[in-house]
Amino acid sequence: MEVDEVVCLPRLSRVAVCGGTHGNELSGVYLVRELLKAEKKVRKKEEEEEEPLSVQMVLSNPRAMQQCRRYIDTDLNRCFTHATLNGSTSDSDPYEIIRSRELNAMLGPKGSPKAVDLVCDLHNTTANMGLCLIAYSDCDWICLHIFRHLQRQMPDIPMRYIHFDVSSKESYSLDSVGKHGFAMEIGPQPHGVVRSNIYTAMKVGVQHVLDWVHFFNSGTIFEGGFVDVFTMVKHIDYPRDSETRNITAAIHPQLQDRDFCLLHPEDALFQTFSGETLRYKGNEPLYPFFVNECAYYEKGIALSLARKRHVMIPAIRVQTEQEQQANEQGFASEEEE
Repeated sequence: MEVDEVVCLPRLSRVAVCGGTHGNELSGVYLVRELLKAEKKVRKKEEEEEEPLSVQMVLSNPRAMQQCRRYIDTDLNRCFTHATLNGSTSDSDPYEIIRSRELNAMLGPKGSPKAVDLVCDLHNTTANMGLCLIAYSDCDWICLHIFRHLQRQMPDIPMRYIHFDVSSKESYSLDSVGKHGFAMEIGPQPHGVVRSNIYTAMKVGVQHVLDWVHFFNSGTIFEGGFVDVFTMVKHIDYPRDSETRNITAAIHPQLQDRDFCLLHPEDALFQTFSGETLRYKGNEPLYPFFVNECAYYEKGIALSLARKRHVMIPAIRVQTEQEQQANEQGFASEEEE
């Protein structure tokens, strides 16, 4: 691809902003509630626009929110794989399985032309990660340009783009239902607590996302460039007792709160409850993130490790009406064949 080549992409007509996928991650819960209160003003503004943008606000897991719990029966944000969404249904299905299929019907179906154009799913982490966008693609130019826009508009907030290299069928989180999607993960914030600085960063971030969509739809050309992408390599669990499976160590003080600070072989990793230092035995330096995330104890994850890459993204602009019609005719011809 030529560096100065402009990639033309379809208009983003429908956007979903989701909060409360985890019912105790409160920044997203309270922000979406506020956005729902303001929805009448938003609708009036949309009606005044020639080509309105539909922004749908969704409270994803209302039962878990009511109880201020991560989930009721099972983690909703692991329920959006192709197999789960399309599996046989039963009256005994866990609540979150039922809810994932409702959300898929509302925002999808996943992988179909009817799916919303962009899903922004709001999350908090107890880890010291700043503001991260987490996505399944390192070549989704929409998500990467949104990230680059946020970096420029919010220079005082530490910001990273995390890539989970998972296929579309195996992608498991709510944001995967949209044609484009990402989780906006902001921390540190304890679960069940809302901190004004974290809430405000999320609120400002979401507004910049929506602003970017308006700019894109109005024909703005976004220049190409480079973005640092952190591709997840592996998870590391805590040391555990072989019989009880209880953890026997905590994150080492030298690593705690140092998300995205390069971890070298032989650096301190854990400190056992008897005081011994356990060191990182990997073969290469990698970047830790989700360090000591509260919700991941049950998942057997003490931290995740990523490799940083410099990814070139092309210049992009919205397709013209004629280009979009030509594309649609091309798709129709392919289907007839």
